[in-house]
Amino acid sequence: MFEIFEILLVVLASVYFVALGVLAIYGVNFLYLTGKALRHNHKVAPPVLAASDYPSVTVQLPIFNERYVAERLIDAAAKLDYPPALLEIQVLDDSTDETVALAGQRVAFWQAQGVNIRHIRRPHRTGYKAGALAYGMTQTGNEFFAIFDADFLPPPDYLRRIMPHIAGAQSSAPALTVAPVAFAQARWGHLNRAGSLLTRLQALGIDGHFAIEQCARSQAGHIFNFNGTAGIWRRAAIEAAGGWTADTLTEDLDLSYRAALKGWRGVYLDEVEVPAELPEHFAAFRRQQRRWAFGSFQTARKLLPKIMASALPLRHKSQAALHLTAYTIQLWMALVSVLYLPLLLIIRGVGLPAWVFNTTWLFNLTAFAPTLMFMAAQVRRGQGWAAELPRIFLLSGLGAGMMLNTCRAALQLFRHRQYAFERTPKSGIGALAAVSFANQYVLGLDRIVFAELLFALWNGISMLLALQQGLWGVAFYAGLFAVGLATVAIGTIVQALE
Repeated sequence: MFEIFEILLVVLASVYFVALGVLAIYGVNFLYLTGKALRHNHKVAPPVLAASDYPSVTVQLPIFNERYVAERLIDAAAKLDYPPALLEIQVLDDSTDETVALAGQRVAFWQAQGVNIRHIRRPHRTGYKAGALAYGMTQTGNEFFAIFDADFLPPPDYLRRIMPHIAGAQSSAPALTVAPVAFAQARWGHLNRAGSLLTRLQALGIDGHFAIEQCARSQAGHIFNFNGTAGIWRRAAIEAAGGWTADTLTEDLDLSYRAALKGWRGVYLDEVEVPAELPEHFAAFRRQQRRWAFGSFQTARKLLPKIMASALPLRHKSQAALHLTAYTIQLWMALVSVLYLPLLLIIRGVGLPAWVFNTTWLFNLTAFAPTLMFMAAQVRRGQGWAAELPRIFLLSGLGAGMMLNTCRAALQLFRHRQYAFERTPKSGIGALAAVSFANQYVLGLDRIVFAELLFALWNGISMLLALQQGLWGVAFYAGLFAVGLATVAIGTIVQALE
């Protein structure tokens, strides 16, 4: 019997070490990106662009059932400070509810004010957002396309600040590369950062992505992605890459990498901010994260073989692989959390030393890399990190709480199940608008919450066993997983009952 447990221990421990090793690789990469971001000033001086050199631009507003935010988006786009003769606005409306009438009224209002704005309704909602953007391109001959999702509010000076970086991009190209510029990406701000603990945590996570990851990848010449909104694309780059395609749910990530494989690059502008509304409810946040994870997995499956077979330098290939597979971090975390309990039981049952856990100190160091990244992001924002530190730790719990949600997305892709695009509901809450919650788009209770509660219990038991055996590191992470899973599940249930 002892030999059976010993063999089982070796097998489980081997899998455990592999999972920790993979997580350590991602942790080291977070440290690399953080160091890269902190060492450089990412404010890019735009080339001089005379008034006569500003090009014509089409502002695309893809919307679908956005009755609470469509009007404010259209108003913000109509107020953009840009030569009227050079500005066209397309409201790409695929809605099936009263959003159609609301959007139509605002378009008619601004048309009466002399704004060149059109309310475009496709005959079929083929290809979701990617299809709408592609259809809009066929309706104009302009070379540049600024894209804003429904929950964003571009400031009036957005086009004047960002256009020189792409229209006159060659004179501002870093020495690292002379590739032509495909897109220029602005930083996301937050209309409702202080709305709730959930929005505060999301804001911290997004700050880390832009202030560290996007900045570092852009500065180092690595491939980085257009974030789907608050950016401007060049038509020639879209067409060279094969156009907008709907075979992944992250059409922005997909197009960015296809353009890079064709020799184009992006420009990230940390100093240009476009505020947006963060999901206020756990159900909406869960849906958004699931869609992003599923789309990232799709894009990785579609493009990683092409990237690895390309002539890109190894350092760019490795960064691309880590970037496109970033959501697998939660899969490896889930595996580790599953293994804690059987390993602890076997070790206690047969009296073996706890060598399995005592040799993982290196992982414990790299596991704090995301925490350091989020702290550094606040430093780059000009904010104090100390005041945000408790919430930064809570953000780690929120990430852990999403692990089963991400596992489900991976399983759906593995089973070749189709996952239709699902919008993230917006309530119109923010610094510039407020509406009643009475008739907002409501999401039903996601049954995965019950699996999350069971998994939280599993990790809670692991934490108690680890404490009994004096394995403080295991107890900390098992407790973090348990709290994160329980918080996400209970928060979703409570908000569904409101």
